[in-house]
Amino acid sequence: MTITDTLAASSMNTRTLFRFATAGSVDDGKSTLVGRLLFDSKAILADQLEAVARTSAERGFGSSGEELDLALLTDGLRAEREQGITIDVAYRYFATDTRNFILADCPGHVEYTKNTVTGASTADAVVLLVDARSGVLEQTRRHLAVARLLRVPHVIVAVNKIDLVDYAESAYRGIVEDIRRVATELGIDTVLTVPVSALKGDNVVSPSAKTPWHTGETLLGLLEELPDRDRSLQTAEPFRMAVQTVIRPQGSLAQGLDEDEFRDFRGYAGQISAGSINVGDRIAVAATGGRTRVTAIWSGSDRIVSARSPQSVVLEINDQLDLTRGSMLTDAEEVPTAHREFGARIAWLSSNPLVAGSKVLVKHGTATVKAIIEEVRGRLDLTNLADIPSETLDLNDIGSVRLKTASALPVEDYESHRQTGAFLVIDPQSGDTLGAGIAAPEQPEAEASADDWLMAEG
Repeated sequence: MTITDTLAASSMNTRTLFRFATAGSVDDGKSTLVGRLLFDSKAILADQLEAVARTSAERGFGSSGEELDLALLTDGLRAEREQGITIDVAYRYFATDTRNFILADCPGHVEYTKNTVTGASTADAVVLLVDARSGVLEQTRRHLAVARLLRVPHVIVAVNKIDLVDYAESAYRGIVEDIRRVATELGIDTVLTVPVSALKGDNVVSPSAKTPWHTGETLLGLLEELPDRDRSLQTAEPFRMAVQTVIRPQGSLAQGLDEDEFRDFRGYAGQISAGSINVGDRIAVAATGGRTRVTAIWSGSDRIVSARSPQSVVLEINDQLDLTRGSMLTDAEEVPTAHREFGARIAWLSSNPLVAGSKVLVKHGTATVKAIIEEVRGRLDLTNLADIPSETLDLNDIGSVRLKTASALPVEDYESHRQTGAFLVIDPQSGDTLGAGIAAPEQPEAEASADDWLMAEG
């Protein structure tokens, strides 16, 4: 069992698991904030702490030379950056008395915006840093736009380096006003804010006596109290599960299992992306319309009577349906419409521009199909947050497009269904991820496409 599984299992029992991503411009103090969170929540191993203390002393960090440079805890990423190596999102794990956390540590440079997209795509919250001396920058707008694009449930803005403006309430309030104006323009309902000094530890884990005008929570306090996305999905959305694989043991049973019992076993494995399922529930296959009833649910080698997002399970069903990897199982009463053409917003992550006619692959759930970009409708201007006409999307652009796929996909409106409304755009030759998309489907297309690229095998 991986540490992620362990934390997830723990969250299913007595604790909750909360995922959050950090974002911010270069030199806003993100590395120090991450280090402060880990240090003050006692999530650093003794040997790591000794190494940080030794290096800090060697560099004479702080006025006395005895302070810790907590940014050193993220030096691995910095070394990668200096060597010109592609930087990925670094996931870190820590826990407090009330909650387990997975932190997606995203780099701040504009060229690594795609990593912020990756880190935020599964996050319950984005913690966006703003330098108290600099205020809202274009990168701040970009990260807020990404949070809005991905419908991240919670946005927390940490106004950092508040010590460098003498803990002035006026400086903080001015930035909060700017942040809320930008958020409103983007359609973000609520932005939580907190004044912090990652270097000094003010309001990160412990309340600061130097900001008596701040009566709200600390950053960690907010992270401990906000509801997680999975809890919302369990109650608010209908059942959805993409089939990862079809399990037919056919004589290759694990040791200890009864050969007679499992000789004709056929199960459909996948992760529940939304909602819950019980033995006896009626389900449907999106796109084909087949319907059946769940006869058994397996979690590992255990039979269970019900399961919910985000559990990974194997379902047995009552009827023989044409199910393969990529099929979407859904609540029989709320089956999503399958679309072959739909509009979408895309965060473009490739140095090669996206233009109309581009041939790509679209990965939706566990299904991957050919697709063509029919039209690039425009891109988001981050200076005024308005859509402007454009025939191309360049690296780090966020724009509107229309796609046509080779086969129907049960894409749902991302505004209402975050899991089944998201997809990836992939290079068909290299397999590289080119973009992250969110669907805004309109009417389904009844006619099959005659495009050679879409109709060809492979």
